[in-house]
Amino acid sequence: MNKRLVVTLATLVAATLAVTTSKLFAAQPNAPAPEAAPIILIQNATILTVSHGTIEHGSILIKDGKIAEVGESVKAPKDAQVIDANGQFVMPGIIDCHSHIAIDGNVNEGSISVSSIANTADVLDPEDIDIYRDLAGGVTTANILHGSANPIGGQTVVIKLRWGQPASKLPFEGAMPGIKFALGENPKHSNFGGRGTEARYPATRMGVEETIRGAFSEARDYKAKWDDYNKRNAAGEKNLIPPQRDLRLEPLVEVLEGKRYVHSHCYREDEILMLLRVAKEFGFKVRTLQHVLEGYKVADELAAAGVGASTFSDWWSYKEEAWNAVPYNAALMTRRGVIVSINSDDAEEATHLNQEAAKSIKFGGLSHDEALKLVTINPAIQLGIDKRVGSIDTGKDADLVIYNHDPLSAYAVVQKTLIDGRVLFDRQKDLADRSNLEKEKKALIDKEKKEQKEEKKSDAKPGDKKPDEKAKPQSDAAVAGGAL
Repeated sequence: MNKRLVVTLATLVAATLAVTTSKLFAAQPNAPAPEAAPIILIQNATILTVSHGTIEHGSILIKDGKIAEVGESVKAPKDAQVIDANGQFVMPGIIDCHSHIAIDGNVNEGSISVSSIANTADVLDPEDIDIYRDLAGGVTTANILHGSANPIGGQTVVIKLRWGQPASKLPFEGAMPGIKFALGENPKHSNFGGRGTEARYPATRMGVEETIRGAFSEARDYKAKWDDYNKRNAAGEKNLIPPQRDLRLEPLVEVLEGKRYVHSHCYREDEILMLLRVAKEFGFKVRTLQHVLEGYKVADELAAAGVGASTFSDWWSYKEEAWNAVPYNAALMTRRGVIVSINSDDAEEATHLNQEAAKSIKFGGLSHDEALKLVTINPAIQLGIDKRVGSIDTGKDADLVIYNHDPLSAYAVVQKTLIDGRVLFDRQKDLADRSNLEKEKKALIDKEKKEQKEEKKSDAKPGDKKPDEKAKPQSDAAVAGGAL
């Protein structure tokens, strides 16, 4: 088999595997959304509302993508699609407050220290198979962040995992935009670079703090110039020249004005307190501290500042600044009044965030409902979308997950995931389609092999010299005869 055939087949297999999974959802990527969501009644389920307890043998009526009614005796309209969830559990869709899916290859703009001009919304990839896989794990909403290479990074976006829709349909309508900051080893480039590579400021924790403070000093002055211009312009002053726009500073002005959330990567207690001091100095709020592995040490300060904490369940000691992390972090911060969520930071981790939340029952003694809040209403509050999602209440979006066991059980497997009242993942359909898709994949590979063989035959014409065949030297007689 020649190299070209091997490369072609490898590419085909990779592409086919992606298509195999993507076709498990009927709508193809970039397909238009249906005009109206179906009317659905989920009945006979154990409903974990998060906001008002558990309803045994309950039902949920969904109309126009919203939860129309929840209770023990909800009647199905005659035109409703009925999902019998007898023996199963329904919970709000899982919300991941720290995700990097759908932006593969566009995670870090590490060339400069302040990259606030970059925007993750511009590089969303609706065909990233991790969207579908996370749906299969019950995730319905995710906060898409770039990496942590910069003290002040780029703009973030909250999306719904609307698999099958174009990039323009993924952002969560009305969700507050964000911006990512980062503290510690990553923005000061502790673990990469080195001799022979060009150093980039900052290279110390002191430099990280000064970079953030310096950027907000510029943003404050920039805002003052525009405020003065707008005031004079509103007063009718003529022949005014507006200040020159600075796209790097405009997102920071939005932070100062409370129009953009700050989500900051961090680990150590000293850096956490440093950022809170800088925020207080410039009059803005830090919405969430991401990872915040030493948050348990300064939980009272976080609660007093009204800062949310989005942490790991039990990751620690994977680098120097993570050595003091403990699996009790989420519970300890919760007990001190901090709004805490458990995030993934990883596409695979997101497929079992329900189990990650359950670990806080073992490590810290949170109750069942408190643990469930770590991946539902708490991240919704942190992202400012709790009026739409995060609990099962009338009027909220019908973003729901159906499990075969209690979601906090190690045996729980997602059966269906709904977003906006549409079933975007169905395990039974997924399993039923796999054999047909395997046949389709084999047929495509066989077809490609056949075409390669035919192409090879057509290239080998009678009389053609082989590539390595050399022309034989002519005899003297032949040369003489040819000259005559």
